[in-house]
Amino acid sequence: MIARRTVTAAVAQLLAQATGKPVGQITVPINPSTGKAYPPPYTLLYPLDHTTDDRTLADAHQTAVTVYQATCVSGPDPAKPDSRGTAEQAEWLADKARTAMLARPADGSPGYANALNLPGVSCYRREADIEAGATSDATDAIITYVIRFRLYLEAAA
Repeated sequence: MIARRTVTAAVAQLLAQATGKPVGQITVPINPSTGKAYPPPYTLLYPLDHTTDDRTLADAHQTAVTVYQATCVSGPDPAKPDSRGTAEQAEWLADKARTAMLARPADGSPGYANALNLPGVSCYRREADIEAGATSDATDAIITYVIRFRLYLEAAA
């Protein structure tokens, strides 16, 4: 069986490496050296659906389809009073995240340019659905851009 916890950690690691910005799993990422929240931009990663049933009679739960929501967050610059997040910054971060997950190797070889670090598991297909970004309050200075990633996984032989 493919453990969801390890998939979540691998997706968070890939997004952080590719964007160069912190990723928080469900909550705002915390800077370990200060114990305080990182200022935007950052990505919030939400685990959603995770299905392990391949609907065959001899299902050994060696496959999984898992969905994550990546919310790319733009916000005010702490060094500039009255600054706001920008749509451009949110889209920049979303473009980085989408490229990290979906880019193919430049040489045309099969697979993905950025591997998920999942020992014993291969990701043979990735999809992305874009959703409208939103802010709950026009005065909160935060702009978000939402992507849902669907990953098709199987235990390596």
